[in-house]
Amino acid sequence: MEMGGSILWLILFVAVALFALIIERFWFVKMTCPCLMSAWMEEWNRREDKSSWFARQIRQAMISQANILLYRPIPFIRTLTAISPLLGLLGTVIGMIEVFDVVGAGTGNPRAVASGVSRAMITTMAGMVVALAGLFFGTWVRQYVKIETERLSNALRED
Repeated sequence: MEMGGSILWLILFVAVALFALIIERFWFVKMTCPCLMSAWMEEWNRREDKSSWFARQIRQAMISQANILLYRPIPFIRTLTAISPLLGLLGTVIGMIEVFDVVGAGTGNPRAVASGVSRAMITTMAGMVVALAGLFFGTWVRQYVKIETERLSNALRED
């Protein structure tokens, strides 16, 4: 962590927040969502009238409420995934500025130059790894949420 400087700590914070949101969404979809879905389906199945305009509006409201609950943290997941490589690039810029400071001073210290280049590459790599993992798991979460929404939509059908 020392090698990457403060930017690497920031990338770590983003990674922890990103994966906390992803884990929370899986937990919600696996544990909380089935209870909500069954409650909505029970409410729908108790209705005698399922084909009137009013019933269709109630069905649409239930599906919309499910969409809101299921998709709520998805924009945050996407944002954290998008800023990870940008933070890595910021670390690259900071590391290269350090390299140019050493070269500009004329000392020619290869150890200092290597340290700056190393800091630049470590933060870039960390940002890309977090972004790739976030992209993979974020897409997985979005697909899973989409499937659950479609499942509810199909379960609340008009008879």
